[in-house]
Amino acid sequence: MDSDALGAIADSFSAVGTIGAFLVGFRLLRREHRREADRAEEERRAQAERISAWIELVNKRDGTRDLTFHIHNASPMPIYEVELPLPARGDEEPHVEFVGLVPPGQTIQRPAPIEWLRSYVEPEPVQIEFLDSAGRRWSRDEQGTLSRSE
Repeated sequence: MDSDALGAIADSFSAVGTIGAFLVGFRLLRREHRREADRAEEERRAQAERISAWIELVNKRDGTRDLTFHIHNASPMPIYEVELPLPARGDEEPHVEFVGLVPPGQTIQRPAPIEWLRSYVEPEPVQIEFLDSAGRRWSRDEQGTLSRSE
């Protein structure tokens, strides 16, 4: 083989190597970009994941029992505009129990509708909507699924 042919082969291998290096670098850049996006989403969800709401029968000091909503904020920041959407029956308009602010590390209790006592069996989660400390609206349904609301 003459030197021109060897030079052409060397140039071809060099071009293939350059293209391969570019593709590997691009793939690594995309992977890092995805990791960064996942980290940013985790940071956005961090406070909202620490919010829960449930209904439970509570013993009062006088010996009676009340059905009560519990809203727990296990995060280090307050949550705002807390609402408990209550399901409507039949032709009724849907009703919302407005709670307002829940301070960090606290559980707020509110009385539940008395008619819910007939179907109460054990503590169970309830739907909740709220604003996190960054002003993002979130909703957690009765199955515990957290979703961002607009």
